[in-house]
Order: sequence, then structure tokens, then C-alpha cells
Amino acid sequence: MKTIVVVDDEIVITENIRDELAKCNELNVICCQSGYEALNTLISEHVDLVITDIAMPDMNGYQLYSRIQELHESLPVIMMTGFGYDPNHAVVKAKTDGLRDVVFKPFNYPHLIELIKIRLRE
Repeated sequence: MKTIVVVDDEIVITENIRDELAKCNELNVICCQSGYEALNTLISEHVDLVITDIAMPDMNGYQLYSRIQELHESLPVIMMTGFGYDPNHAVVKAKTDGLRDVVFKPFNYPHLIELIKIRLRE
């Protein structure tokens, strides 16, 4: 079973993603409401993929992505955002640093699940 960490300060978002991914029996989903909570999870648990929001109050998605790269360089990360405009250029910075995937809220869940499966196979 593969473990995915979903990070968003909005608990409704993490729970919705968890519920959708639960339909894929081979996925274990851990929900985190902050970047720091996600980092602690990455230190204490085996994690196969991270899905993180970009705009969070304690640590934005780019900061979390950078810390993940320091801990687990090959760990796949998918960033999510509800904004079409990225005022802090977090997506641009992360893509420059190697981020491959950004998804936009509201999600097309079949697409998100397919993307997750692709990244987990690599």
C-alpha cells in the first residue's frame, strides 16, 4: 500500500481528497493541516507522494517543496492551488527547482488519481 500525505490548511479540502482517494484501495492517505505537520510526518512515516497546497499560513507550498527536496529528493510532489494568479511566484520557483505537477481547485478527481498513479509508478 502506498502512502500519500495531503497538506492544506483547510480541513475540508484534505478530507475531500482523502475521501476520493479512499476509493483507490491501494492508497493510504494522511491529512496534514500545515507544512510543519507534513514535515514531521515525512520524518516519522514512510511516504510515497505529497500533495500540497501553495497558499498556507505557516509555510507556503514552495517552502514545503524545498524542505521536502532536502529530506527526500526523489519524493514526488504535486502542488495544488485555487488561484489562477500566483502573486509570490511559488509555482514558477518550484518548477524551476524541478516540480512537475500543479493541479487547480476544484479538482477533476479522475485526472488527479491518474496523475498520482503515474507518479507512484516512476
